[in-house]
Amino acid sequence: MNQEVISGKFVKDLAELKIVGFRVVCPGEKYIEEIPKAAKVLKERTEEIKYIINSGQQIGAFVVEESSPEEEGYWIGVQVSEYKDVPEDMTTLTIPPHRYATILHKGPNDQIRSTYSELHKWIEQKGCKRAYDSWNLELYQKENEPINSNDVRVELYDSIL
Repeated sequence: MNQEVISGKFVKDLAELKIVGFRVVCPGEKYIEEIPKAAKVLKERTEEIKYIINSGQQIGAFVVEESSPEEEGYWIGVQVSEYKDVPEDMTTLTIPPHRYATILHKGPNDQIRSTYSELHKWIEQKGCKRAYDSWNLELYQKENEPINSNDVRVELYDSIL
């Protein structure tokens, strides 16, 4: 993974990610409530998932401008090395290698949008362009998954070209 450090924001290249977990699809204003619920169920059931990488760190994934119904929603899962014996009610998602601008959000879940705004301004200042049709990621720190919406620690990964 390459990374460039600039005032708390980074550019990172990530290899392919394989994720097993749950897909959340709901009206836009409901995601702030539904994602923590799905994260809680995932935490309770993580031991059912095989071939986990990174000690079960939860990863969120979404596309800003979906090009198909299959891309609609928000995925919350854990990274695995392979898809084998996936629990029947869980889903898989493969994120291709990509370049991201990143920033760490610390604080209430309902303030993530302002952290994203700060990151988007930085992307523009660097002369980069956001990749609206690519997967964006949210890597929740193990000790603070998206369950506690008042004190979230999550690294935001915004796709760039």
